[in-house]
Amino acid sequence: MFHLIFGIPWLVVVVRFLQPLPWLWSVKAGIAVILLVASQYHLFNRLSSGSVFAPEFLRPLIIAFNVLMGTILLLALFQIALDVVSVILIPFKGHFPAVPVGVRYAMGLAALGLSSFAVSQAIRVPPLKDIEVTIPGLPQAFDGYQMVQLTDLHISRLFPEFWAKAVVDKTNALNADVIVITGDLIDGSVEARTADIAPLANLKARDGVFTIPGNHEYFFGYEEWMKYYQGLNMTTLANSHTVIDRNGEKLVIAGVTDLSSTRTGFPAPDVAAAINGAPQQAPIILLDHQPMHAGRNAQQGIALQLSGHTHGGMVWGLDRLVARANQGFVSGFYTVGGMQLYVNNGTALWPGFALRLGIPSELTRFTLRRGS
Repeated sequence: MFHLIFGIPWLVVVVRFLQPLPWLWSVKAGIAVILLVASQYHLFNRLSSGSVFAPEFLRPLIIAFNVLMGTILLLALFQIALDVVSVILIPFKGHFPAVPVGVRYAMGLAALGLSSFAVSQAIRVPPLKDIEVTIPGLPQAFDGYQMVQLTDLHISRLFPEFWAKAVVDKTNALNADVIVITGDLIDGSVEARTADIAPLANLKARDGVFTIPGNHEYFFGYEEWMKYYQGLNMTTLANSHTVIDRNGEKLVIAGVTDLSSTRTGFPAPDVAAAINGAPQQAPIILLDHQPMHAGRNAQQGIALQLSGHTHGGMVWGLDRLVARANQGFVSGFYTVGGMQLYVNNGTALWPGFALRLGIPSELTRFTLRRGS
């Protein structure tokens, strides 16, 4: 599917952008071949690891693939827009307007520049985003309680050990009460990612580090990764909960498995099971990787749901399509049946489409406040 999706923009660029340029045929052919290779990035991912989700080649090459792939997509969009304008001008010109070569050069430079910037925004260590959340019925002891959410880390050759260490150092400097990681920690097998994910064992918070699976955990050995996370000083919440106690007052953090489990034979997400036995009247914070079932989760009396998965839509405009695939939830806060839902843009994103334009990554700190 990816081969076709990214092959079509390549064809647009070759036929409508490259072909009219006043260059030697051999130069245009060489560029066309380079762009064709870039458009088939996901095929090379599969060849390198057996999965389109885990490129196992050098990081600079992964970055170059993403820059060129982004350039192809943007240039195809620019060219289509130019052709639409040209068609509109036909009645006034009497013919299809000739496009000055300088316009094409400007389009090419703009596409390459924007794509390079988008990749740089995607692979950086994200900035801190501070949010206050008012939770009705929050016990006095938890007023001011600080929780850091990491999500969609996608530890991989693109987000390797040094990047993971920088995220850990930045997170630990916040001195949070608790750290939660809402899925998609990795892309790759345990054997391939052992060194890259090792820094996460150093995450520190007074009440611990809790994680849930995302859909990508199911692509690379769900059971093996769940056990491995436990060895990294994390507590996995797979349809279960933990109770945080402050001087006899309580806050519940629950977590569910991912929707992908229904296609793999592993336990499906079950909020009722996750909160079974939780203290009465204690506010419940639910960790659910995908936000699309927020309406159903709200019926279980959840105060706040934290999700990821969407990466915020990654690129302005594309976020509307991502929202349609996730019941309208793509980025930021929503009120769903009395429950608050926060959809995080992601600490990182999938290496197969590492571009961000207008939708930044985030390292998110929540400060809980009492409310009526």
